[in-house]
Amino acid sequence: MRTLCPNFDKEDALDTVLEVPIPEEMFTSMGNSAALRWQNMRSWMRAQRSDKLSNSHLANGAGNDQFMLLLKLVGSPLIPFQVQADHTMTLPIRDGSIEASTAKYIVHQYLAATGGQAALDSLRSMYAVGQVKMVSSDIHQGRDSTNAKHNCEVGGFVLWQKNPDLWFLELVVSGCKVSAGSDGKVAWSQSSSQPSQASRGPPRPLRRFFQGLDPRSTANLFSNAVCIGEKSISNEDCFTLKLETSTEVLRSQSTPNTEIVHHTIWGHFSQRTGLLIQFSDSKLVRMKAPKGDESVFWETSMESQIEEYRYVEGINIAHSGKTTATIFRYGKSLSNHRAKVEETWRIEEVDFNIVGLSLDCFLSPADVKNEEQGMS
Repeated sequence: MRTLCPNFDKEDALDTVLEVPIPEEMFTSMGNSAALRWQNMRSWMRAQRSDKLSNSHLANGAGNDQFMLLLKLVGSPLIPFQVQADHTMTLPIRDGSIEASTAKYIVHQYLAATGGQAALDSLRSMYAVGQVKMVSSDIHQGRDSTNAKHNCEVGGFVLWQKNPDLWFLELVVSGCKVSAGSDGKVAWSQSSSQPSQASRGPPRPLRRFFQGLDPRSTANLFSNAVCIGEKSISNEDCFTLKLETSTEVLRSQSTPNTEIVHHTIWGHFSQRTGLLIQFSDSKLVRMKAPKGDESVFWETSMESQIEEYRYVEGINIAHSGKTTATIFRYGKSLSNHRAKVEETWRIEEVDFNIVGLSLDCFLSPADVKNEEQGMS
C-alpha cells in the first residue's frame, strides 16, 4: 500500500505521510501517466483538507450519493450493544438455561482458540491498516427494474482502539472518505459529503472489530448469547449463537422521527477450530411520516465471512474476509428500493499496545461536542 506522497507545497521538502494508506491499484486508477496521477492525488488531498467532496472518477450526483450511502453502511456501522473492552468477562457456564450455558461454553472455546484470556487481557490498545474492494449492485425501483453496477472500487482504512470505549476509523474508497469514532462518551460519524452526526445512546463499538479483529470484545459480546443450533458454512460445521437487542436499548437508540424495530446479531463458530467464521446482523428501522400514519421502513442485513486467521503477538487475528450488505426500503405509498454492496477486505498491518497513543487521538469533531453540550 502507498503510504507517502510528494510534498506539493515545497519540492525539496520531505514526502507527506498519508493519513490513510491507499492501495497501489487506487493510485494507478487516478490517471494514465505518473504526472496525472500525482496531480489528481494533489487535488484529492486538498479537497480532503478543505473537507469537500473530491473530484474522484466516480460520477457525481445521485450515483455518488448512492455509493456514499452504501460506503457508510458497510464501512462504519455500529453494533447495538455496549461491550466491555478492557478485560475479558468470565461468567459461570452452568448459570442459566441450556441454550445460554452452551453459548458460554462455545465462547470459552473461542477464547482458547484466539490466544487465551491472559494474552487477551494484556491488550491495552490496537492499530490496524487494511485495504478494501467494494462493488455495489442490484438497485431496483418501482416496476421498472434497473441494475446499477459500479466498477470495483478500491481503498484503504486505518483503525485505532484504546481501552475503554475509545476508537477511531478513517476509510477512503476512490476519493470518498468516511470517518467515525468514539471519545468514550459519544460515538459519531462523518463523511466527505456530510457533516458529523452523533449516535443516540451510550458509546458503542464499531462492527468491524467483530470481524476477527478484537477477540476479547467478541467473546464479551457473545457471553450473553444463546445457542440456537448448528449450521454448515463453507463446508464447516458451526455452532450458531444469537443475540436479541432489548426493547429498552432499542428505545434509547431511536429518535423522535425514527424507531428501531429490531436489531439481531448471529455469530457462527467453527466446531473444529473454535474460531468465529461468520458474523451477521439484521436491523429494521421505521421512519415516521411528518403527517399521517404512513411510514417508511429500512431493513438492513449484513453478513461477514471471516478468514485467514494468523497469530500476531500471541493473538489469533483474522486477516481477510468479505462483508455483504443489503438495504431494502419499502412503504405503503413508495416504490420498493433495494441496494447491495460487497466489501472484500484484507488486513495489511496490525499491532497492539501502541506507545504514545493518547486520548487526543480520539477527540470528537467540534460540531459533535456542541451537539453533546446542547443535549446535556
